[in-house]
Amino acid sequence: MRLALPRWTGPLAVKAAVFITVMCCGLAALLGVLVHVSVTNRTVGQARDAALSRLGEATESYEAGDPLRRGAGIDPAGLPRQLRELAASGRRGTMLAEYAGRPTMWAAGPADGGRALAVRVDHSQGQATIDGLDGTLVWSSALAIGATLLVGAFAVTRVTRRLHTTARVARRISAGDLDARVGDPRAQDPTRPQDEVASVAAALDSMASSLQGKLLAEQRFTADVAHELRTPLTGLHAAAELLPPGRPTELVRDRVAALRTLTEDLLEISRLESGRERPATEPEELGALVRRVLRGSGTDTRVDVVRDARVETDRRRLERVLGNLVANAHRHGRAPVVLTVDGAVITVRDHGDGYPEYLLAHGPQRFRTEGGAKGHGLGLTIALGQAEVLGARLEFTNPPDGGALARLTLPQQP
Repeated sequence: MRLALPRWTGPLAVKAAVFITVMCCGLAALLGVLVHVSVTNRTVGQARDAALSRLGEATESYEAGDPLRRGAGIDPAGLPRQLRELAASGRRGTMLAEYAGRPTMWAAGPADGGRALAVRVDHSQGQATIDGLDGTLVWSSALAIGATLLVGAFAVTRVTRRLHTTARVARRISAGDLDARVGDPRAQDPTRPQDEVASVAAALDSMASSLQGKLLAEQRFTADVAHELRTPLTGLHAAAELLPPGRPTELVRDRVAALRTLTEDLLEISRLESGRERPATEPEELGALVRRVLRGSGTDTRVDVVRDARVETDRRRLERVLGNLVANAHRHGRAPVVLTVDGAVITVRDHGDGYPEYLLAHGPQRFRTEGGAKGHGLGLTIALGQAEVLGARLEFTNPPDGGALARLTLPQQP
């Protein structure tokens, strides 16, 4: 069973928590070792001083011929070998060792005949003090680490939550929602201290506002130009109809029709980019709809219905998408052009040179074509915009065996 983390908990929060934990553990271990060594040295030092003091008293009693007190003796049992050898060599020393299962501080010095005069001091109380201190250090360190981790995690998650909010708004903006704003409280209140997250949020909001203004100005300009061209183009079209038959008249009518198509396409793009277009959905059989589109296109396109499907969609917009994809395949690709229906997925493939690299990397771009191709690059732009209105996904790829492939995935019905 996996533990589900909050959505604002990400790698940064986890790394920060791990870093805080490691640093706290390292600091607690260092302080614990220092305190342990200091207390141990002091406790052992006190026991050593006590043992040497008793050894001095025992030496005086031994030299005076008085009986030795309890805990003192000549070559007593349990005396560590190293300490016995040290005393036999004529020197004095101390050593902490086990005696009768209890920690004992031994002190020994030379006696007659190469023997050792030794005393022992019970070190149980001192060792208990050290053990108790170690236990206290462990529990206090664990509590300190836990408290520090909680405080650190709270501080870090506040920052990561704000970063996640900023990232979410950035994704909404990249998806086309130019009204999205972070609205970070720190960035909106100049009296509060500004941190890096607030600076990023303010910069993102400023960028979104600037981008929105520029796009709205461009949309208004495009719509105004296209709208203003409609009136003179209508007059040109009427005038062209009055010209006498002949090749010049055909050329004029053809150019007027191209200008009218371009104007209508610009108006359609302007409406799509405004974000106010809404689909009027109704049940449609994809197989029948695809065949109707191809009959209206007048092109030699093969239809393969692998698996028919009934979907809720806007018939007019879907026909527009498919019509533009088929027209683009015939205009810029080579036969055979195949339209395939496989459930809610429709593909249009030709066997030409494939889509240009810029289109695969960045999608269709207005008024950009390559290799002297005819057209204005608006057909695929309109197809992509209408697909977004339908809630569908339109992808452009070049198959390994050549040609260009457009895949339209319609939303599945629950």
